[in-house]
Amino acid sequence: MQPENPESYSAPARALWPAAAIPGQPGAHLNPAQGDSADPNLDGDADTRSADEAEVASSLETVTDAEPTLGSELLDELRGQIARFVIPPSSDALDAVTLWVVATHLQTAWQHAPRLAVVGPAKRCGKSRLLDVLTETVHEPMLTINATPAAIFRSITEENPPTLLVDEADTIFGTPKMAEKNEEMRGLLNAGHQRNRYVTRVVGNDHTPRRFATFAMAAIAGIGDLPDTIMDRAVVIRMRRRAEGEKVKPFRSRRDIPALHDLRDRIAAWAGPLLDEAADLEPEMPVEDRAADTWEPLVIVADLAAGPWPRLARLACAHMVAAEEAAEEDHPNGARILADIRRVFVAQREVDSLSTEELLHHLRKDPEAPWAEWGRGGLTARELGRLLRQFEIKPGNVRMADRTQRKGYMRNKFLDAWRRYCPTVHPVEADTTRGEG
Repeated sequence: MQPENPESYSAPARALWPAAAIPGQPGAHLNPAQGDSADPNLDGDADTRSADEAEVASSLETVTDAEPTLGSELLDELRGQIARFVIPPSSDALDAVTLWVVATHLQTAWQHAPRLAVVGPAKRCGKSRLLDVLTETVHEPMLTINATPAAIFRSITEENPPTLLVDEADTIFGTPKMAEKNEEMRGLLNAGHQRNRYVTRVVGNDHTPRRFATFAMAAIAGIGDLPDTIMDRAVVIRMRRRAEGEKVKPFRSRRDIPALHDLRDRIAAWAGPLLDEAADLEPEMPVEDRAADTWEPLVIVADLAAGPWPRLARLACAHMVAAEEAAEEDHPNGARILADIRRVFVAQREVDSLSTEELLHHLRKDPEAPWAEWGRGGLTARELGRLLRQFEIKPGNVRMADRTQRKGYMRNKFLDAWRRYCPTVHPVEADTTRGEG
């Protein structure tokens, strides 16, 4: 069962992997040549990349899936159950939630424990209802209502970690003051993303040091984005209010929990014998770095289940990671400033340098950018310097066309940061042909 009127989560993302694993044969690939033909150069033309991305996504859509297996049937059933009670923002998001739930039943196989960030812009977007369904289907759910970090990490064991469920996270991280007060909780959620990250505390009357495990999968729901360090370790589900005509079934504990528990137990029975196989798999991923670490358990579950799921998992991964990268670029405190400065240099025909005053002028006059309304009177030289300092870019003396010197920014100081943080904005040459300033 699919949600009514699902919309595409994002434009197709560039894929740098063989299209999908052979269903039923984890680790094998449909066509290695597809991986060779993908151009890994992130500095290529943006329009060409978009066309390539659409072509890769289209090739995945047409892949012939294997015969259904017990695993794929269980995933289909779970997806249908979730869709009865909530309407995720897209079919990709529904697939991701389904795979994440099943991955909780194989936690001891994973090197990384992906977080599921269930966020929305306001109340009544279905975040808590989704957590209700997760509570009844994940492995060993542990609700963290009013629980201290000490109580939580003392409840985590390496042999059988629980699945942490954190609701109303905006009451924990919603303001800087709240976030500072709950820094230990944020640290726990960050550390628990990777295996073998411990917290050390003294215990007993003799204050003996003892290590406590933190590794456990976690679903975290709240209004607004979670701290960046958590979002970076999460599969992000951006919930929204139901539109007119979108229907879901009310969740009733007495009626619905027995069926969900029965499904949970059947999933656990299927997954249990596959633990060693899951731990040994290293699937080709459509993304890299931390995103690959986070999504790998979901892709492995899909490969084990076969049917259409290897294809669906990789499509969801590519689309949703690309959507989050685009959202990060639009965030004023993230790569947005780099992307907008890139556009300014392009508009100015790639001049060697711009004075701070001129750069600020162009940034502020962009009607779609936040810089004209930044602070009380628009973005200042001081704030610009602060935003760029995190990328190790600093102003200096630059020579203007009239041969005078002013404080400003050399274009070649941005090249490395542009390649790393906003490669899709505009092509950047792989090596500089201009002198260092």
